[in-house]
Amino acid sequence: MDENLNTEVADSLQIHMKSLQKRILELETENAELSARLSKCVCKKIIEGNKTPIEDTERQKFDENGAKNRSKKMADKSCNNTMALHHLPKRCIALKVMYFGQRFYGFASEGQMDPTVESEIFKALQKTRLISGDKKELQYSRCGRTDKGVSSVGQVISLFLRTNLKEAAIDGYSGEEVSEESCGAEIDYVKLLNRVLPKDIRIMGWSPAPIDFSARFSCLSREYKYFFWRENLDIAVMRTAGNKFIGEHDFRNFCKMDAANVHNYRRCITSFEIFRCNERFEDDELWAVKIKGDR
Repeated sequence: MDENLNTEVADSLQIHMKSLQKRILELETENAELSARLSKCVCKKIIEGNKTPIEDTERQKFDENGAKNRSKKMADKSCNNTMALHHLPKRCIALKVMYFGQRFYGFASEGQMDPTVESEIFKALQKTRLISGDKKELQYSRCGRTDKGVSSVGQVISLFLRTNLKEAAIDGYSGEEVSEESCGAEIDYVKLLNRVLPKDIRIMGWSPAPIDFSARFSCLSREYKYFFWRENLDIAVMRTAGNKFIGEHDFRNFCKMDAANVHNYRRCITSFEIFRCNERFEDDELWAVKIKGDR
């Protein structure tokens, strides 16, 4: 009986796949036809009085040249701004971020999905002229990532940002550590960034960090808290299952493989708690799962 069921499922999937392949071919044909039609389009205008259509080639040339000149000026200006920022002193900073994830496609900017929390943060960093260069040059790192719709109150990122401190007082690449007293004369990163960030992303605080600090690999522990409505769930059984996670285990089947940076997939779960929150909605109760582990 199981074999018959598996055969039926396989046949159904094959039929569905063939249908999708056929539709892809149809869309590709339609796309080719539209591209051919667009390539034959000519900009024309009607001269008032004699209604004679003429090709607007001169105007088109003028518009194209004007657009090219404007684009070149903007590129030159952007290049000059980038070069000016690149020579300003920088320091390694850790930022603590809170966000409501309902409208975001997760935290990390990977793939074509937008917006993400990370993309909005980098827009704000560029708008406030706190950064120059790409993520690799900035030595950017994040403590972790969250999926689509997930919120966080304690995400941490680190990177090199522009500083008010003189190059004599801090050389971001020299290896010298900066005293906390220097923070008083520093840029108010929290106020500056929150002024331009969307309302559902907030910078909660910042801290100077050693130049070799990584929000990902310098992390000593991580804590996750998930909220859920109890409904008809069996809390006692959930707690029994949760306790099985406590201790050291190999989690390679639960994560994205990153062979370039991660060679040890064993992690220690130090606590797994399930508890009631002080929130109710009609006849239901809000509960939470809190998991803490190393690194």
